[in-house]
Amino acid sequence: MRKIETELPDVFIVEPEVFGDTRGFFFESFNQKQWEKITGLNTCFVQDNHSRSVRGVLRGLHYQVKQTQAKLVRVVVGEVFDVAVDVRSKSSTFGKWVGVHLSAENKRQLWIPEGFAHGFLVLSDVAEFLYKTTDYYAPEYERTILWNDPELGILWPVYEEPRLSKKDQKGLLLREAETF
Repeated sequence: MRKIETELPDVFIVEPEVFGDTRGFFFESFNQKQWEKITGLNTCFVQDNHSRSVRGVLRGLHYQVKQTQAKLVRVVVGEVFDVAVDVRSKSSTFGKWVGVHLSAENKRQLWIPEGFAHGFLVLSDVAEFLYKTTDYYAPEYERTILWNDPELGILWPVYEEPRLSKKDQKGLLLREAETF
């Protein structure tokens, strides 16, 4: 397992060591001792989530203002473009974003710390997305930033309008949203 830095200091990619041959492959998707060694974080995950979406679905940009969640996300079927946006108003990287391609093929994971909004766009016919969270889902504290906020300028690999939930269609611009 190795840690790969991104443009945002607190967001990073975790790349597992994969053992494979003609029969298939094996890797540890999470190992607490290795996690602590490469990240310096003593993280406690309390909830695992699994979603399935079809091509063109965009989920996000979500975060919780209380019971804040850090997330370790990965794709086990298909491919997504995964985005983290810093919504910590006192941060030097407030409003900055990073986007990473996650796929069943590359087996990479993305660490999204507390204080970041998260979203992803499905690029394959189908994608199954797994994520571990450090606190429980609390819908009353969930907030949504509009996926195409022009001030964020996220470069989504979209060639047509994405498929959004009603909740995500009503997302707010970052300047209007409740932040940390």
